[in-house]
Amino acid sequence: MGPIVTSETKVELGGTDCVDELRSLWLALHRHERTVAPTLPFVPDDLSWRRRRSLYLRWLELEQGFLALARNRACVVGYVFVRLDEGSDDTFPVGERYAELYSLSVAPAWRGRGIGSLLLDFVDSELASRGIHDLSVAVMVGNSGAQRLYERRGLQPAEIVLYRFGSADAD
Repeated sequence: MGPIVTSETKVELGGTDCVDELRSLWLALHRHERTVAPTLPFVPDDLSWRRRRSLYLRWLELEQGFLALARNRACVVGYVFVRLDEGSDDTFPVGERYAELYSLSVAPAWRGRGIGSLLLDFVDSELASRGIHDLSVAVMVGNSGAQRLYERRGLQPAEIVLYRFGSADAD
């Protein structure tokens, strides 16, 4: 799929060489999640980024996902990471290939300008070009703004994931 371009912002695929540009955007999302779900335990920022970076690199290297970046001039103002799965699901009627929107982050100063929608337009187009029609996304409890955005785009609540947090695991 080709890039999506507006007068200010261009969205295009990125590779492993772009992952380190995502650190501040990931941390902005990680911190936002702490504000919408303040009673949940979260790992520290540096550990969170190390783990997330490792996942992105592994999935890109194994071609199990794709990264799209929204750039305004040379500055990355948002990104989305989509993980790709092979095989059908045992519960829901998804195709032989389906996708999970694993991360979407827009820089705080750029929120409310349609960057998230541009990224989602890119995801829809990229998935269609790959013949993938099914998409899931997890939304942090309390992040009603993100849930509304995804629901406006045709996603619907299907599961609630519950956790029991036991011992702390610090790398």
